[in-house]
Amino acid sequence: MKKVLLLILALFFQFSFAQESEIQMTIGKFFNAFHQRDSIALKKVCSENLVLHSISESEKESKFSIQKASDFYKSIATIPLTMKFEEKILSFKVQIDGSMAHVWTPYEFYVNDKLSHSGVNSFQLYKENDGWKVVYILDTRRK
Repeated sequence: MKKVLLLILALFFQFSFAQESEIQMTIGKFFNAFHQRDSIALKKVCSENLVLHSISESEKESKFSIQKASDFYKSIATIPLTMKFEEKILSFKVQIDGSMAHVWTPYEFYVNDKLSHSGVNSFQLYKENDGWKVVYILDTRRK
């Protein structure tokens, strides 16, 4: 009986690790496409109903903003090639419940090798037939 229980636990942890790896790969593809200014590749890892929200924080106030997915893709594709930018992900925290996942990623954002801002990305993902898709992004931004 102990062997059966250990086998079930081992399979459960292997499945959970595989799911988490797939989700991290999806987020990795998102950022690779983002850094390459490739809106077509971004669309492949995002739901067609992607929702984007941001919270800009300063000492004086917090500002909540909404961005349409179409505007997001256009803004990425039109970043000047002369501008160097990188969003450095500091860590991943993944939570999964069936076909839903949440990924928490603290980050630092650099423009031309200078720290522009930092914050946290909160990604919501949904598992479709062809893999995990980003359906919602909420991020914080602090100077």
